[in-house]
Amino acid sequence: MLIAQVVGTVVAPVQIPLLEGRSLLVVRPVDPHGKPTGKTRVAIDRIGAGEGDRVLVIDEGNSGRQLLDAPQGAVKTVIVGFIDAIELGGRIVFDHRRGDIG
Repeated sequence: MLIAQVVGTVVAPVQIPLLEGRSLLVVRPVDPHGKPTGKTRVAIDRIGAGEGDRVLVIDEGNSGRQLLDAPQGAVKTVIVGFIDAIELGGRIVFDHRRGDIG
């Protein structure tokens, strides 16, 4: 699992039954303080996230396929939850309600 920031949306005219009715979002992995840590990727959205949201992402095929009940599907990256707050060493480093604390 990784922490990511939603940075955009994907519009794809390709019709794949597994993706019917699902949104695709561009996510950028970040550290707990919000600093980018990796390459952007496209993720299947299961929670209704939007641009700017900090989210929890599964980036492993088997787990993604299980979540989507798609044993034969080409699934790798799935957004599974919103992040409300991150605490490190007793200090809040991110709080969605107050914005990024840093």
